[in-house]
Amino acid sequence: MNLLRDIFAILRDFVANIGVAALFFLRILGQIPAALLRPSLIVGQVHNAGGLSLVIIMTSALVVGMAMGLQLYDVLARFGSSESLGSGSGLALLKEIGPVLTALLFSGRAGTALASEIGLMKATEQLAAMEMMAVDSVRYVIVPRFLGGVIAMPLLTAIFIMISLFGVQLIGVQQLGVDEGTFWSQLRGSVSWPDVREGIVKGFAFGVACSLIAVHEGYRGEPTAEGVGRATTRTVVNSAVLVLIIDYMLTALMRVNKL
Repeated sequence: MNLLRDIFAILRDFVANIGVAALFFLRILGQIPAALLRPSLIVGQVHNAGGLSLVIIMTSALVVGMAMGLQLYDVLARFGSSESLGSGSGLALLKEIGPVLTALLFSGRAGTALASEIGLMKATEQLAAMEMMAVDSVRYVIVPRFLGGVIAMPLLTAIFIMISLFGVQLIGVQQLGVDEGTFWSQLRGSVSWPDVREGIVKGFAFGVACSLIAVHEGYRGEPTAEGVGRATTRTVVNSAVLVLIIDYMLTALMRVNKL
């Protein structure tokens, strides 16, 4: 009975958290038109979420592309298809690896920064002071940060994919001897608009999910140093799990639409 009671309590809390996050998301959507009247705030948050994440995104993308070139070449060479390195790497990076890894890196760098910043503003009673002055903290603090993450995420995904492809080309063509013309022609011939669309849709969906979790955890966290730490931890963990779940759902949905 104790086990059943604990399981019920966990499920109840899980459903309650989903409901709270959904209501918070609806509140954000309702404030977006007013927040768009102050584009400078959104541009600044795009820089904070995207521009300051470029170093880790570009470095990781290059290393991932080079490692992928080595591994994929070995696999294809076993079947005598090493010339398909361009098409294989392009499709894998565009449809799956690029959006997912970018989202995980984004949540680890920008997501935690958003959650900790908002949590610190709450701990130092800055949000409470805004509310006392009849200033909507969601409109002026939460929504610009949310939109900044949503806009930055697809752009970071595109940068990650391009640099990863350069890393694959660097290893495959320059080191392993794959013909450069064949590499790029295979890549252009195998990638179509539905593949590009899938990468764009995933990048946008991951941006919404990671940004929502970051601002929500920071906003609802306890106003203490320990509470801010727990909020940043929950941001990384929940973002990683949700990104993988959304990735599977979108992949399955787009596969069904192609049939």
